[in-house]
Amino acid sequence: MTDRPAADTPPQEPAEPRSAPIGVSARTRRALGLPEPEQRSAARSAAHRMLERVGGPVGLAATAAPATAFVVADAAAGLGTAFVALGVTAGLACVVRLARRESPGAALAGLLVAGICAAVAAVAGEARAFFLPTTVLPVVFVLAHTVSLAAGRPLMGLVVNRLAGGPRNWWQHRPLRRLYLLSSVIGLAMAVANLLGRVGFYLADQPAALAAIQVLSTSAFAAHFAVTLVVARRVTSTTRTPVPFPSPTAVQH
Repeated sequence: MTDRPAADTPPQEPAEPRSAPIGVSARTRRALGLPEPEQRSAARSAAHRMLERVGGPVGLAATAAPATAFVVADAAAGLGTAFVALGVTAGLACVVRLARRESPGAALAGLLVAGICAAVAAVAGEARAFFLPTTVLPVVFVLAHTVSLAAGRPLMGLVVNRLAGGPRNWWQHRPLRRLYLLSSVIGLAMAVANLLGRVGFYLADQPAALAAIQVLSTSAFAAHFAVTLVVARRVTSTTRTPVPFPSPTAVQH
């Protein structure tokens, strides 16, 4: 009994890899003949993430709109019109925050702050008094940073470390401690500059400059927080074992 020769089977073509599903935006670009978007660099991606953490362009605009509208309306038509513009823009800003699914507490807090500032301006009868309540914030930051640095627990470590997933004893990790110390010193300098600028322009009766300081300082502090958080997460991911600082009570033999 002879073995039957195996039938020659033609070599199979290698299966073509399945392409990833094409989204609507990609199909639209191809239909219109538009170029494909360039791949984001690591720096641009990090910058985009930080911008999103501070609310993005829409969030920053919603934060700046009430004070800006108040100052512009006051300069154009007086304090009464400024209150109306403030109420409209503060209400719209609250709606925008809720539509963006931000915290309802934060959205309502924006309305509350606008109402308090408007009440102070109404009692004082001048536009610059609108910015008196928010001047308390840089004072609080200056005191908090100063006390925390003196106690050896930089404020940015107390605020950021838990969000960054860092260890509880972060002050015993040299990289984290140095990061939070540097970030807190920068935050203290920013708070002092913010306070001095507010006091100077308040005494000079410059509501427009006060509005600019308020908008810029809010964005600057948010960006400072976001940068510290991003760097802290990277440092935490590379930190494996603590490198404790020598105890002041340790006795060397």
